[in-house]
Amino acid sequence: MVTGVYVQEVADLNVEVQRGGSDALVRLTGDLDKLTAPLLKDCLVRLFGEGRVEIVIDAGKLEFCDSSGLWVLVEHQRRVSAHAGSLCIVGVHGVLQRVLDVTGLKAAFDRVIPSEL
Repeated sequence: MVTGVYVQEVADLNVEVQRGGSDALVRLTGDLDKLTAPLLKDCLVRLFGEGRVEIVIDAGKLEFCDSSGLWVLVEHQRRVSAHAGSLCIVGVHGVLQRVLDVTGLKAAFDRVIPSEL
């Protein structure tokens, strides 16, 4: 059950959050890079502070992701895993898919689900 929606936009990244019980869906639109990664990090830390350790990142509308953005995701995966939570990335495509494949970081996440072609 969704209990709230929160939307914040900075530079070229839009972050929309839908909260459930101990979970949250985080939809990303635009570019996740050095300039916008702090926005996502702050959002994820806030969700963790609320006790939300089951996180789904919807990357279906993410157009770009650099190492700064990827590090925020890896860091949060570690954070929630240490508290019996999980982080799943859905809608993975494009640059994010390639980076996860090339670096082998796909294995660092609980689940990585590619977008439908």
